[in-house]
Amino acid sequence: MANQRETASDVGDAPNVAKGRGSFRIKFFYGVGSIAFGVKDNGFSVLLLLFYNQVMGLDARLAGLAIMIALILDAIADPMIGYWSDNLSSRWGRRHPFMYGAAIPVALGYLFLFSPPSGLSQELLFAYLLGVSIAVRLFIAVYEIPSAALVAELTESYDERTSYLSFRYFFGWVGGLTMSMLAFGVFLQSTPDYPVGQLNPAGYSSYGVAASIIMFVAIIASSLGTHSAIPWLKSPQPRSTTSVGEVVREIIQTLSSRSALSVLIAGMLIALSAGLTFALLTYFYTYFWRLQPTEISILISGSFISAFLALTLTPVLSRRFDKRGAAIGVAVVMIALIPIPYFARLAGYFPENGSPALLPTLMIFSVTITTLTIIWSILIASMLADVVEDNEVRTGKRAEGVFFAANTFVAKCVSGLGVFGSAAIITLTGFPQNARPGDVSADTLRDLAFSYVGAVVALNVLAIVCVLTYRISRSVHQANLDKLAALADKALVPSPVLSAN
Repeated sequence: MANQRETASDVGDAPNVAKGRGSFRIKFFYGVGSIAFGVKDNGFSVLLLLFYNQVMGLDARLAGLAIMIALILDAIADPMIGYWSDNLSSRWGRRHPFMYGAAIPVALGYLFLFSPPSGLSQELLFAYLLGVSIAVRLFIAVYEIPSAALVAELTESYDERTSYLSFRYFFGWVGGLTMSMLAFGVFLQSTPDYPVGQLNPAGYSSYGVAASIIMFVAIIASSLGTHSAIPWLKSPQPRSTTSVGEVVREIIQTLSSRSALSVLIAGMLIALSAGLTFALLTYFYTYFWRLQPTEISILISGSFISAFLALTLTPVLSRRFDKRGAAIGVAVVMIALIPIPYFARLAGYFPENGSPALLPTLMIFSVTITTLTIIWSILIASMLADVVEDNEVRTGKRAEGVFFAANTFVAKCVSGLGVFGSAAIITLTGFPQNARPGDVSADTLRDLAFSYVGAVVALNVLAIVCVLTYRISRSVHQANLDKLAALADKALVPSPVLSAN
């Protein structure tokens, strides 16, 4: 019996020590896997609406509607993908078959998204955007959900999960930011026909090719880099569920705990806030601050500093203040800083457009707010990872895929609900189509700033309220691990009948 307990202990410790699974190499390649999602999400959030609305001429309401419909279909597909991944049995485990299989479809879909046929009517352009958006979202989900869910299997440690997810978010941001810099600094160049580089259609096609290649390489690299961990990952649990109705009920039961709902709803609110920011950022850069593409590229480069600071600071804050306390504190500071540049400009206390002081001042605010945003997001994701064991204690079932499917859907709200909301703001403020910098009235720009700031502040305040109801602290998480270890030991103890025989 002692030997049986030692075996159980070895298996329980495997996520942290066995065969290098707790090594920097595994953590690094787990993080690299988010580059594809980062590139996709940044493109959807920053460029997609501008490209289809201002360059291709699609009505902003139709563009927002297409992206919103794709998001609704995501809400149906993502949990089913997560459930399928949780229950797949193969020699490559539960996650890696999905990861390898999605690489080519993701790359091709993203390539087509930024290379629509020319001369399409409004109806056909809407249909094209809708169809390709659905395809890209579906295939990125097939990859991202199983890939992200690995964290709950690679480590059970309260603090190590934050470290793993810090790498995940770091590479996601670096991937997205790199493509943004390439877009504004290399691909979207001014020409005599297009003096505003952001409105040059040829640049978007080149951007799509480069982004597709990077996404493909990142997916394959992460899949290969974590492949060695497959023998020590969790195996699917026996299931009696067969009907679609029973599957749906099980998914609902899994996501119904108070702690799970609190972080998922908070994450959705944060994602919507970030989505509004990313979708409107190019509008503010181009029309409110009147920046040139090279200046935008420089400003975006500051977010590399933010990603590194978040990678470094998040684990420290988590250890020092616990995840919930750190998340709330970071969010409060972020909310206080967001309105300052816009309100200061409208009040006449901010450097004027074209002033040498404008770019450095914007850089300071951008780096600080982006750092806080990334930390806020990492802590929410790490809190969700701890719900896995809490759910296993409550229901007897592990469901990493379902939880991270919900989290992936929440992340997609950045580009879905965010772009839909930003399209609504653009429409309500009367922002002109095919506008040139300098031609938009001061009243319209003022309304745009007030609408944006009011929305993001309200969304983040509501997110804080949700996080206040989260109940899994460090001590609760350890208690859950102890309960599961005791149950595993009990399962290994022979019954009296078998012992007698």
